[in-house]
Amino acid sequence: MSPEQPRTTLTARAVVFDMDGTLVDSTALVERIWTEWCGPLGLHPGEVLAFAHGRQTADTVRRFLPELDEEAVLRHVDALLSVEGEAPDGVVEIPGAAAFVAALPVQLVALVTSAPGNIARSRTAVAGVGLPAVVLASEDVPVGKPAPDGYLRAAELLGVEPGDVVVFEDAEAGLQAARASGAQVVVVGDHDGPASEGLTRVADYRGAAVELGDDGLLTITL
Repeated sequence: MSPEQPRTTLTARAVVFDMDGTLVDSTALVERIWTEWCGPLGLHPGEVLAFAHGRQTADTVRRFLPELDEEAVLRHVDALLSVEGEAPDGVVEIPGAAAFVAALPVQLVALVTSAPGNIARSRTAVAGVGLPAVVLASEDVPVGKPAPDGYLRAAELLGVEPGDVVVFEDAEAGLQAARASGAQVVVVGDHDGPASEGLTRVADYRGAAVELGDDGLLTITL
């Protein structure tokens, strides 16, 4: 968080993070990959990127190439993910993310990402952010964000009710998913879409702190 922001205290029994834009900043890499994909297809990169952020790759391909059958969609997805997996350069930690994740009890933390598991492992490793034991990647969640399925499944695996979870998210689709799950939601960054209205917001995790009470309740100060 930035020094000028007022301190906010939340209580929860578990914490769930999105990845891109929430724990790691992969903006430069993602923009390059989607822009290169758009070129030969005559698509507008700005429109594609505005939709793609926070969503599974296949959902974006289907949205902008609706004429494709599923086999063709998957060929595009495989090509895009191959480039992403081979080029982790430019991925950096959201300030304070590594220390904040490390301060949380590992058994009370999950990651829900629209990226495949291999890319989640690669990007967090490059950024120096530790992965929790519970990781739900795109292949683990058939219906991706903005549906709440991933966040509901994370709460189930952590053994808590969705309302006892704090979710950190940065994109419209992810914020919609988190809110629909019934979790408490914190916006990371400057996204100002409809789903961010009225939510707690942080620029990053600098200064964030957590305490675990004897009753298993987490007190998170942002």
